[in-house]
Amino acid sequence: MRHVDFSPLYRSTVGFDRLFTMLDSLGQPEQAQTYPPYNIERTGDNLYRITMAVAGFDESELSIEAHAHVLTVKGEKAEDEKVEQSEFLYRGIAKRAFERRFQLADHVEVTAASLKNGLLHIDLLRNIPEAMKPRRISIAAEPMGQAPKAIEAHVN
Repeated sequence: MRHVDFSPLYRSTVGFDRLFTMLDSLGQPEQAQTYPPYNIERTGDNLYRITMAVAGFDESELSIEAHAHVLTVKGEKAEDEKVEQSEFLYRGIAKRAFERRFQLADHVEVTAASLKNGLLHIDLLRNIPEAMKPRRISIAAEPMGQAPKAIEAHVN
């Protein structure tokens, strides 16, 4: 894969450092992490949901952390004494620990998380501050009957 040089864009933009870093990291080969499988869905205008298949994990074995535009979901399976006493003929249920990271856009917050039937649901809300929302600017018209204002100047 080719590497793209974003340095010319750094000279003419301000505040887009994080975007360029994310684009640069997309071009680098990453370990193909496929466990656990997940879905990302849009449930409303500013509502999103991440659903992860974490069968076999308990609430106490999962941790969710949101920090600096990164959502991190970790799962660590606790050791079970009963399993050590038995002998497995075939082990097909994954018992491995995982860590999955999601890049969050600006103003995206985690609102809730729930675990039901082996699926971890994480609800997200994009909460745009009032100052950043588009607003309509009214145009004031001059009252009828008044002469337009003119600038007078004396030229010598």
